Amino acid sequence: MTKKIRSHLAWNDFEVVLAIATAGSLSGASRALGVSHATVFRRLGDIEQRIGVSLFERSRTGYRPTLAGEELAETARIMDEAALAAERKVAGRDLEPSGEIWLTTTDSLLMGVLSPLFTQFQHQYPGIVLDVAVSNQLFNLTRREADVAIRPSNAPPDNLIGRPLTAIGQAVYGNRSLKLTPGASIEALASQPWIGAGPRLQDSALDQWMDRHALKTACVYRVDTLVNILSAVRSGMGLAVLPCYLAYEDPDIIQLTDPIPELEYGLWFLMHPDLRGVVRIHALMDFLTDAVRAQKQRLAGPLLR
Repeated sequence: MTKKIRSHLAWNDFEVVLAIATAGSLSGASRALGVSHATVFRRLGDIEQRIGVSLFERSRTGYRPTLAGEELAETARIMDEAALAAERKVAGRDLEPSGEIWLTTTDSLLMGVLSPLFTQFQHQYPGIVLDVAVSNQLFNLTRREADVAIRPSNAPPDNLIGRPLTAIGQAVYGNRSLKLTPGASIEALASQPWIGAGPRLQDSALDQWMDRHALKTACVYRVDTLVNILSAVRSGMGLAVLPCYLAYEDPDIIQLTDPIPELEYGLWFLMHPDLRGVVRIHALMDFLTDAVRAQKQRLAGPLLR
């Protein structure tokens, strides 16, 4: 007796079943698959003959899946979603680092740290184009509003992966014209006018620190970006807490306190997990890791003594 050889279903068989179940007709399936009506009819007949089961009930109103047809269509949907996920994971796995990277970061990090590093990166990887969106809001990397975020955070989102680059220190700064002595206590500085962070800056740690030291009532001005807080300090409007990298080399500004431990935060390179294998993104992450960590002492901020 000759043993019957089972004919397995291929991926394109599942595609046909899913297209017919979704469209409810052969004509709709043919448009979705980009083939003729006759081809879809022939392929469906071949599938049903091979598995020995009717997959659709035919009527004048269209094609309705049988129980077996529904099961195959559902399996096809799962396979289709898995294929799309796999496509995202391998997207851009180039042999050479090239293409665009959509990147988001803050205005202060771009001005105080990243701009010169991006210039060096472009010289080293001329085939990669950086498209930078400057915002104090964290873009949705899951929806691909950006590929990469370079962000200050002590609690990066759980759904992203990334690498901590370094620690960022913050201290109190004021204009030299105020003739204040570095090393004074916060209590001694509380009598001075202060510049606060506006609520849109969303720095809860700084807000709590200002509240704890009764500095909110000393604020004569609030603004929602660090770059504009720096500008206000430079103009002599008052004292403010600033990242050390932003104010350290400004000739008009003096550091009045040591870096404040409770206001230290981490600098992170963040991306969606599906992009972990993209060569150009790993090139940027590795470059920034080395370049930023080489400035570790400057970014953490100097001690006054």
